[in-house]
Amino acid sequence: MTVADQEIVERFPVGYHPLHPNVSLNFQLNRFYGWANEERMLEEMRAAGRRIHSYSDWTREILALSDEALAAERHLPAAYYARAAQFFLDPDDPRFEPAGQRFLTHAEAGNRVTAADRHLVPYGAARLTAYRFTPRRPRGAIVVFGGYDSYIAEWLPAALALRDAGLDTVVFDGPGQGTVLEAGTPMTPEWHLPVAAVLDHFGLSDVTLAGFSLGGGLVMHAAAYEPRVSRVIAWDILPSLLEASGKLFQSIGLGAITANLDTLPATVFDAAVEEACANDLLTQWFVRQGKRVMGAATPAELFRAWRAYRTDEVSPLVTQDVLLLAGAADHYVPLHMLGDQVLTLPAARSVTARIFTETEQAQNHCQIGNQGLALQVILDWLDTSGGRTPAPAAR
Repeated sequence: MTVADQEIVERFPVGYHPLHPNVSLNFQLNRFYGWANEERMLEEMRAAGRRIHSYSDWTREILALSDEALAAERHLPAAYYARAAQFFLDPDDPRFEPAGQRFLTHAEAGNRVTAADRHLVPYGAARLTAYRFTPRRPRGAIVVFGGYDSYIAEWLPAALALRDAGLDTVVFDGPGQGTVLEAGTPMTPEWHLPVAAVLDHFGLSDVTLAGFSLGGGLVMHAAAYEPRVSRVIAWDILPSLLEASGKLFQSIGLGAITANLDTLPATVFDAAVEEACANDLLTQWFVRQGKRVMGAATPAELFRAWRAYRTDEVSPLVTQDVLLLAGAADHYVPLHMLGDQVLTLPAARSVTARIFTETEQAQNHCQIGNQGLALQVILDWLDTSGGRTPAPAAR
């Protein structure tokens, strides 16, 4: 890794902090702090965390932090606090849309993104929101997308880091994600279609394609059918959405329900899930958001939709160089899934797997706690796999 690369990865903080006793809420706080990278946020979050005992507490406290940051013209904290506050809100809540707009406006402002950097990519009757950042002398091209219900604007600091590392960088919201979901387009497992739309729009070929979170599974669906993709990065791996989602339902005693999806009448299945939602806020949010993302009307429809997001059927068609990233203590994706993914890539030109550990502060989902290290691993891999040409000699 070059000195310039080292300066780039050092933009991201190192450390996974105990900000809330709830595993899920603690992850979200660390996630949004990691992108904003302002030390003051840690103490603000710790103080707010002591007052958060429910999702309504969460929204109230985190929105207040966003208001305070905005009044002080701290654009990135204001943006990421707004996104965090919005995270558990019902889209029908009157605070949902203003929080989302605040996030987008100030995430762009805080990252010095201009209107010229933002693009709308035709995709059937819809439009995909994309950003393109091109260095003066590109050394390769990379296209990145998110996961289950992410906004790609969250990822702007990493996109700019890739640009500064010499890569022509395009990042986009696809179906079921961010602004595209808000406009009414649900998720699809046929991910080669939005990827093709983006490559067509920007005239790109010989690209590295990277997906994070659920995108680590979607990237396999795209690479299997899109020949303009030369290298594949799963950040993290996710070979089965249904299995990963089933962890939550097992923890609340619904493991047998999920295992018998095909044999139980839909009415029985729906009633069991809805009863669980009434007694568990996380399950309630998870199912409600899942139906929105997948365009499903009932729990049974949702679970059947999740089943399509698996990679074992498409991974054998992947012939590119592949980089797989995994966290040793990812609370969303079991570590054994890394082996599952490796074993279904027999035709890949090469397969490189990297497990990130607690010692590295990168053991969590998508390496929250040390995103800089993940970027370092990616840049080094691109150098060895042909995704980034050598830097021009200094004159």
